[in-house]
Amino acid sequence: MSNSKRALELFLVFLPAVVVIVFAESWVGDNPIARQAVIWVAYVVMLATVYAALRMQGTSWSHLGVSFTFAGWRRAGVTLRQAAIVFVCAAIAFAIGAVVMANIVGIPEGADFQSYDYLQGNLGMLFLSLAGVYVVSSFGEEVLFRGYLMTRCAEIFGGTKFGWRIAIAVSTLVFALIHYDWGISGVVQTGFMGFVLAYSYVRVNRNLWVNIIAHGIMDTILMVQLYLA
Repeated sequence: MSNSKRALELFLVFLPAVVVIVFAESWVGDNPIARQAVIWVAYVVMLATVYAALRMQGTSWSHLGVSFTFAGWRRAGVTLRQAAIVFVCAAIAFAIGAVVMANIVGIPEGADFQSYDYLQGNLGMLFLSLAGVYVVSSFGEEVLFRGYLMTRCAEIFGGTKFGWRIAIAVSTLVFALIHYDWGISGVVQTGFMGFVLAYSYVRVNRNLWVNIIAHGIMDTILMVQLYLA
């Protein structure tokens, strides 16, 4: 595949979903559940588009580091240990982002989670949200913003070390910006966390399950905290 085709593919995967989210969010107004549903639908569409692109090229999810073939308990144990390490590092990075923002604005500033207020004390909504988050965030975001985006960016630069550095930078920036609804502090915090996830993807030889599991742990903790708030 030529670099121009890779760039066009990236455009066709991400831009339409961004347009849908921008216009649909203005249409649904301030309803947090409806806004979240729009984002989930957009992510599912992007995942389907990526899958279709992979099939057309004669490849599969494994090209992005996602294998659905069980590689044995030893390999599973290694993956879980690596995921635990990535989770700890990403959580620390998220906290560092909060410290950075506190130093900039002069007060302890955190991400804005007001759009998740519907979770407070609602056990049914917690389980429903966790199910959606595991598909959209834990799996979907890692496939889209680490597996797919980074792989395509690196390929555009010939798969060189420089290409992967560019891929890490692009992934970090995009991942931060998609959390714009968390406020500027949320963007900074997820930027720090996104860098750790992007770097880890390369360090673990692109075994995306490491990131997916680590992301899933973070999402579970966050959703439970919002439920208990």
